[in-house]
Amino acid sequence: MSIKIALIVEGKTERAFMPILRNYLERHLAGAMPKITPISSDGRIPKGDKLKKMVRLLLDKHDHVIALTDVYTGTRDFSDAEEAMQKMRQWVGSELRFHPHAAQHDFEAWLIPYWDRIQQIAKSDVPAPPGAPESVNHDNPPSKRIIQAFQRGELRKDYKKTVDAANILKDQNLQVAIDQCTCLKALLNTIIHTICGKPPLT
Repeated sequence: MSIKIALIVEGKTERAFMPILRNYLERHLAGAMPKITPISSDGRIPKGDKLKKMVRLLLDKHDHVIALTDVYTGTRDFSDAEEAMQKMRQWVGSELRFHPHAAQHDFEAWLIPYWDRIQQIAKSDVPAPPGAPESVNHDNPPSKRIIQAFQRGELRKDYKKTVDAANILKDQNLQVAIDQCTCLKALLNTIIHTICGKPPLT
């Protein structure tokens, strides 16, 4: 039987990210692909005892639970990805089948490596943020940079994660983002190596 993983994510992230995540894993876990069930939190990941209760309930029917939160949540709960993961671990307690992860600073950091595609969809000439995608910070996080690119493009449209993020990622090679985003690579290695026992991505 395949390993069962519950992946707690924001609802919009689930719809944008899950197809490309599954496609990538299917190529790396041929014959050992786990069953990944996205669990929509319809907003930000629960905190404190609410997360602990949610994880315990999910572990009744799954072998592992992964929680993926943004560092930038519109609040100052987390200073960086490491603190976000530490807090989620503290909230849930010493459960080895729980794996906390965070996008530094938000999910859209993993879209920045595809800036040419963003410009194409938004019909925008707004330049890509300088530096590493995950270095874009709280003051102007990746999601706001992409919103600006869309709003300043020829179409003057709003960025909609459920539609536009999925279009940005469609037919793209996830390895491009993995090579630039250590938090994304860590998430993939939890699934590929820690849970499924295959060689880690390097």
